[in-house]
Amino acid sequence: MAGQRWWALTLCCGGLVACDPAAFFPLGPQTPPGRPVPVDPGLVEPEPSEPEPSAAEPEPGEPEPAEPEPTPGLSEPVVLEPFEQRDGDPAAGLSYLVSADYVGCGLPASFVSDTLGLTAPVELRVEGRPDEYADVRYDYNVFVNEDGVELAAANCLSCHAAPLRGELVMGLGDVNRDWSGDIGPVVNNDLSFFFADVDERAAYQKWRRHMIAVADYVQVQTRGHNPADNLAAALFAHRDPDTLAWSDEPLLEPPPETPVPTDVPAWWLMAKKNAMLMTGAGRGDHSRIMMTASTLCVDDTVTAAAIYEDMDDVRAYIASLTPPPFPGPIDAGLAEVGEGLFVQHCASCHGTYGDHPSYPNLLVPVADVGTDPMLAQGAAQLSTRFVEWFNDSFYGETATLVPEVGYVAPPLDGVWATAPYFHNASVPRLSQVLHSPSRPAGFYRSFDADAYELDDPGWPVANGPADSGQFNTALPGHDNQGHTFADALDDADRDALLEYLKTL
Repeated sequence: MAGQRWWALTLCCGGLVACDPAAFFPLGPQTPPGRPVPVDPGLVEPEPSEPEPSAAEPEPGEPEPAEPEPTPGLSEPVVLEPFEQRDGDPAAGLSYLVSADYVGCGLPASFVSDTLGLTAPVELRVEGRPDEYADVRYDYNVFVNEDGVELAAANCLSCHAAPLRGELVMGLGDVNRDWSGDIGPVVNNDLSFFFADVDERAAYQKWRRHMIAVADYVQVQTRGHNPADNLAAALFAHRDPDTLAWSDEPLLEPPPETPVPTDVPAWWLMAKKNAMLMTGAGRGDHSRIMMTASTLCVDDTVTAAAIYEDMDDVRAYIASLTPPPFPGPIDAGLAEVGEGLFVQHCASCHGTYGDHPSYPNLLVPVADVGTDPMLAQGAAQLSTRFVEWFNDSFYGETATLVPEVGYVAPPLDGVWATAPYFHNASVPRLSQVLHSPSRPAGFYRSFDADAYELDDPGWPVANGPADSGQFNTALPGHDNQGHTFADALDDADRDALLEYLKTL
């Protein structure tokens, strides 16, 4: 098996925050033969007079997410009220995050080490681990289960930390992982014969049983998107809400097989946000929502309650994170002009920064912001049956899902580092957020963390092969229109606004 490519897929911390997948699969080609892929749309710039890409039909044979269930719309922005969170110890939270078993399963560590490799270079290690695991790569935890088996499992950092320009940035959503491969053939291939030890074999079989159940629901259409929302829904479908007991057969109708396109938001924004999820649906106790990672393999409420006791520390750690400072030069005079423009045109939704920061916590109607509505219209785990499951379950004891047709106007701390932009990662550069006519109808961006550019923050784009790396805005959920609030500015004002955004 050495030399094969291995992938991770588990629900990492905060499955409901687009946080989510990672465990281990030997995967062949990133895009299996015969799988439909978006056609190469090139780099055609849309004309303002042309119909918006959302009206276009997908290519023949392209899988479509099911129509979302209707949800009452918002008529005006809503203020998301605060909820008193539990206090916690950030240092203890980091240690738990990178050391503990909070997903309830994994693969024997020796097997993972021999196939994937667990030892990381210094720049891909994290603090807070026991000495014996200090050299393990940042996105995996190694621990000993109740049967004495040393297991390795992907952790929350699989989606919520990422290399960028030579540094590992804690809390940065990883938009370069590729979830477009089909894992079904892999998990359906029983490798029990690898494990002579009966306890190791049992650990593998538990992991595999859960992976088989979700394999059909985690293959995204476009590289850079994250299947966390669909994965959460698929896991809910296999659990009793009262006991969390697992069923190999679904107890609810599973979600559509094709995940709705979503990005991974930066963790450091949680210090300001009163509600979780891009739609603001995650209300109440943040730490209870974050621990939905445990829906992967935690099969009883007693174990889940024990994990919950440590999640206050994890939440405190996440709230302690700050964005990386912009590493390039900034024209201070231009940025000062941009600050005035920001206060005039942007602050009412995105808040103010500097010595006297504020953040309004607004949920904005889709009709007002104009971005792709699919995620906000009751998709994936926000479909009625999954909302009811969550709210009636152990997780709903101190938290609740409240879906509404809107998107949270996020804080913009560290916005320079979080391309591609919008909730569906449809805009590769920050300047294009400020000028909708400049957004390409399709692009193939770089997935090289060292290629991220600073002058106009974002990813370089070029023509690329006709595979899942192609971003086609005509596909369902991929639209890049809306948020036209800066279109009326002239080029000089947009340049000044862009320079100010680098300082946040």
